[in-house]
Amino acid sequence: MSTETGTGTASSGSGSSSINLASVRAIAKKDFQDAVRSWTFWGLSVFFFLLLVAVTGVISYFGEDIAAEGATTEALILFVSQITRLVIPLIALVLGWKAIAGERETGSIKILLSLPHSRKDVLLGKLVGRSAVLSVSLLVGFVLAAAVVAVLLGGFDIVDYGSLLLMAIIYGVAYTSIAVTLSSITRSTTIAGAAMFGVFLMFYIVWNAIQTAFQLLISRGTIEGVSYTREFTGPDGAVQQMTGERVPDWALFIDMIDPGNAFGNAITVLSSTGGSELGTSYPEFYFAGDVPFYLQNWFSFIILLLWIVVPIGIALWRFDRVDL
Repeated sequence: MSTETGTGTASSGSGSSSINLASVRAIAKKDFQDAVRSWTFWGLSVFFFLLLVAVTGVISYFGEDIAAEGATTEALILFVSQITRLVIPLIALVLGWKAIAGERETGSIKILLSLPHSRKDVLLGKLVGRSAVLSVSLLVGFVLAAAVVAVLLGGFDIVDYGSLLLMAIIYGVAYTSIAVTLSSITRSTTIAGAAMFGVFLMFYIVWNAIQTAFQLLISRGTIEGVSYTREFTGPDGAVQQMTGERVPDWALFIDMIDPGNAFGNAITVLSSTGGSELGTSYPEFYFAGDVPFYLQNWFSFIILLLWIVVPIGIALWRFDRVDL
């Protein structure tokens, strides 16, 4: 495809720009090489390696009961996924913090756009480059740790291990997309940093309180809850029933679209690790009939894909129109 270039595009931003894959690749390659030269890539690789080895060591030392049950890899997936659910967003947000905002603040974005690169090329190149830094460092760390993990655990499920790696990469790309998008719509690294912090707080504090808020609204009659009946066996062996009230399906869906919940749910689809500890799996007695498709764990893959595509789509539209 042709690409609109030149200082006019960099300064005015009024014209429509196309995407040149060669330009995207060149920008992504430079971003990745810069990370290698600054030891960011190697530092992340060592971090993920040490994380896996440390968690495995703890399980092998203290988890005799787990090992006896033959569920060592499942325990590893459970513990590491809970840690990476918090750590990967932090790493991705830091990696994407200055992706565009830093270039705008220093003025180097205009120099970059004076070369044969369109704004879309720059944005996509930054996303691919920063995603590659996180993804390849995850891959290197996991591969290097695999032998140590297998020896320490005494049993190793490659499918579960590979599932965690795959979903960690997709999860990281989703947060990188969010970070690069926020960086592209802010003029300074200070504002971009505040936006990254706001996103982190939203998903790890505000989002977790949403379901509690919905339950409160139900108790006050503001929104209508959904009644359910649960059957269980009592102490005397007789089948008993218990009724309750839960939040509506749309409220459960809001809980599911949190990237962290989607990450945990998707792992349960690919691996043998139980869903009750990882994601937002809802008990069957919540539903009188079939579970709605958008509340099933497989739908979490689509949610994560949307967290990649939608933010960067907004950024591609917005960045083409801002005054640099």
